[in-house]
Amino acid sequence: MSSPFRKATSMGELEVEKHANYILSVEKKKDDFESVVMEHLRINGAYWGLTTLDLLGKIDEVNSEEVVSWVMKCQHESGGFGGNIGHDPHLLYTLSAIQVLALFDKTNILDIDKVSNYIAGLQNEDGSFSGDMWGEVDTRFSYIAICSLALLHHLNKINVDKAVKYIVSCKNLDGGFGCTPGAESHAGQIFCCVGALAITGSLHHIDKNLLGWWLCERQVKSGGLNGRPEKLPDVCYSWWVLSSLIIIDRVHWIDKEKLVKYILDCQDKEKGGISDRPDDAVDVFHTYFGVAGLSLLEYPGLKAIDPAYALPVDVVNRIFFGR
Repeated sequence: MSSPFRKATSMGELEVEKHANYILSVEKKKDDFESVVMEHLRINGAYWGLTTLDLLGKIDEVNSEEVVSWVMKCQHESGGFGGNIGHDPHLLYTLSAIQVLALFDKTNILDIDKVSNYIAGLQNEDGSFSGDMWGEVDTRFSYIAICSLALLHHLNKINVDKAVKYIVSCKNLDGGFGCTPGAESHAGQIFCCVGALAITGSLHHIDKNLLGWWLCERQVKSGGLNGRPEKLPDVCYSWWVLSSLIIIDRVHWIDKEKLVKYILDCQDKEKGGISDRPDDAVDVFHTYFGVAGLSLLEYPGLKAIDPAYALPVDVVNRIFFGR
């Protein structure tokens, strides 16, 4: 990948220390608006924040034992995890729990059969996945189930062929994917489907040129990326769009330098954090996706992130290659 940093000085710089301090401060301020509104998905917030800290080289500033202990308290008797202690289990939170434990090399403390049986039990007859016992179906859940089980080395617990077939049935004429068959193509869903197909070795089902064209069309004049046609750019698509383009080897079709500048323009340079668009309020979600996007763009000083597993490459290597 050619480096987009020839003009790094004119683009500004990533405020590494301030972003790390911002993330560490959010967890300490339990009564702040941001903490209260994230109460039901705190485990997702932990994944976003901790992965950001790891990419910034700052994860050692966290008490890992405290985090791991709290994560395990979010586990339900079913084997799945809730968004916080005492909350109902859902695939969305279960993947975040596994990813957080993976960051600290602690997946071995899980009863892996129990967790993987919970995930496998949510596969439907047509190969799709429900998010929880209430039955909502979405290709997000297909990705989450496949990614979770792969990280636990238990993909054989599900019918992978049926899972792939369902994802392919959600492919549209524009090359993209929706949340269910016939649903509109959306960059977030495309990441979920492309990521799941990558993990299962099924990328041959994708028309890479057609999808690559749809994805590179998401870049707007400011350099930012949007999630579908005629929408405003948003820093989070620096992950959803970019990771998909990298997986299908079409990332050279966008202007990386302009995207780097857009992400850096969304920083709060005084207090830290990254927002969806310049001058908006920052949050942990967009801080993670901004830093993860810069990592995919090989921004200097950041650890590399895996575009399919959404974890630092060294963590993924440790899981799959023991190194």
